[in-house]
Amino acid sequence: MAVSSVSLHTSPRPDSVYAAVGGHETFAALVDAFYASAVEDAPFIAMYPEGTEIEGAKWRLCAFLEQYFGGPTTYSEQRGHPRLRMRHMPFAVTPEARDRWLHHMRGALDSIELPPMYDELMWDYFQRAAAAMINQPGEGRPQPSPLI
Repeated sequence: MAVSSVSLHTSPRPDSVYAAVGGHETFAALVDAFYASAVEDAPFIAMYPEGTEIEGAKWRLCAFLEQYFGGPTTYSEQRGHPRLRMRHMPFAVTPEARDRWLHHMRGALDSIELPPMYDELMWDYFQRAAAAMINQPGEGRPQPSPLI
């Protein structure tokens, strides 16, 4: 029996959030709405190495979210383990940057009008993930003390 070069994990689980909210079309709409807002936010989009050339960023965010919420594993197949904190370390992610990211994502979530249960589930994840990406204090905020 020949082994297929296609991943065994590319099909979404039928019981996944990904499937329940509408699959790729929903996640593509979410990411499109997020970046439509984000590119208008000059201080925020300045954090992106490609600036307003966001096609790569759109693909990465969409593929990551699809995988995280139970869809195809294309992100990991093409980029390896997500390692979100490591991938964000080259950028100064401050509490203000987190708040800007969440502002754009909240607007994007509102635009796709998910059922409340899925909206709340995804929003909870976005808030926790965004907080975990902070790697720099904001202006006027003290550096945290080292643990003793």
